[in-house]
Amino acid sequence: MKKRIGMLLCCLSLILSGCSLSIKNEDKVVQESNNKKGEDAIIPRYSISNDYYKTILPFKPSKTRGAVVANIDNRLDISEFELGLMRIVQEQYSTKDYLYQEGQLLSKKTVESWLKRKYTPSQFKQKQDALKSANLKPSSITNDGLNPIQTDTKNLTEDQKAKQAPIFLNSILEQDYLKKDGKEVKVEGVAIGLAMNSVYYYQEEHGYPRELKIPQDEMIKQGKAIAQEILTRVRKMDEFKDIPITFAIFRQQSQSSVVPGNYVAMTSVSGNDFSISNWDKINEKYYLFPSAAATADYRDDAMKMVNFKSDIENYFPNYTGVVGTGFYKDNELIQLKIDIPMQFYGKAEVIAFTQYVAGLMMDHFPSYLKVETNIFSSNGQEALIVKEVDAKEPSVHIYN
Repeated sequence: MKKRIGMLLCCLSLILSGCSLSIKNEDKVVQESNNKKGEDAIIPRYSISNDYYKTILPFKPSKTRGAVVANIDNRLDISEFELGLMRIVQEQYSTKDYLYQEGQLLSKKTVESWLKRKYTPSQFKQKQDALKSANLKPSSITNDGLNPIQTDTKNLTEDQKAKQAPIFLNSILEQDYLKKDGKEVKVEGVAIGLAMNSVYYYQEEHGYPRELKIPQDEMIKQGKAIAQEILTRVRKMDEFKDIPITFAIFRQQSQSSVVPGNYVAMTSVSGNDFSISNWDKINEKYYLFPSAAATADYRDDAMKMVNFKSDIENYFPNYTGVVGTGFYKDNELIQLKIDIPMQFYGKAEVIAFTQYVAGLMMDHFPSYLKVETNIFSSNGQEALIVKEVDAKEPSVHIYN
C-alpha cells in the first residue's frame, strides 16, 4: 500500500514542478483566429491523465462562461454536464490526438437569446414597444428562443400554462476540439450539449412554487428538435463552416437530487451536413448507495456496499455513515465514489481508520471497478483512497 503523508504539500510541489516542466518544454504553435494573422499558443507537453485533454495556453474561457452555472440549479449537474460531454466525444476525438478548448464560436448573447421562449407576434411587438418607450433600440431584442411559446390566453391557470408549454431547454454548452497540423492548430470538431429539464419549476397565481415533472420521452423529443434547429442556424455562421458537430442531450436532475443527471442521446453530423438523420441512445445513470432504487435495480452492488459499511461499523465506534455514488454505463457499474464522515480524536486514529478502509475496499469490490473513497471530519478532508482498475493495492493520501 502506498502512503503519502502531507498530501497538500506534495500536490503543491508536483503542481509547481509540473508547471515549470511544461514551460521549459512548451510546444509553440499558431492558432487559427478571426484575424488573419492568427494567435500564438502553447501546447503543454504533459497530460495528467489519458482521461483528459490537453488544453492550449493561454487558456480561453468560454464566451458563454457563467451561463451554465447560472441556469443549472443542481451543482452536481454542472460538473457532469461538462465532463460527461467530454467523455462522450472521446470516441471521436481521442485525448492523444486532439486538444480541448472551451467554446469560442457561439457568443453569450446568442446563447442567452436561444434559451428564451419563442414569442407570439403580439408578445414580440409588446416587447419592442416597451424598448421604444424606454428609449432603447427595438432591434436589441430577438425572437429566436428555442423554448415553446407560452399562450396569451388569460383563461388558463398557471398550472395549465405549465403543462401546455414548460421550459424544456435549460442550458447550452459548447466545447471545441482542435488538432495540430505542423505549427498550426485549428478546430476540427465541436460538441454541443443541451441540458434539458426533468422538472419545470414555476409559480402559481398566488406566488406559491410549483413543479411539473417532464417525461423523459417528451424531453428527448424536444431535445432532438432543438438540436436540428441549432444545426440549421449554425450552418449559416461562418465559424461553423465545414465543422463536424456532435450534439448530446443531457437530462438534468431535480434541484434536490443528491446524484447528477446523465446524457441520454447523442448524434454526430459531418461538416457538410445540414440535417440530423439518426440518434444513438446513451445508457448511463448515477445511483445513490444506499437507496431503494439501487437495491431494486442492482441488488448485488447494493449488498456490497451494505457489507462494506457493516465491516466498518464493527471496529470504529466514531464512524457515522457511508454514502456512495455509482456510475453505470450500459448497465454495468464503472465507477464508485464513497464519502465517509468520521469523528476523529487524533491523527493516529485517522491513519488506522484509513488503513482499515483501504483493505476493505480491496476485499469488497471487484478488480474491474474503480473506487474512490473520501474520508472527512468536521475539520475537512482527512484522507483519500483510490483503487484503480486491476490495481493490486490502493493509493492512499493522508492530509496534514
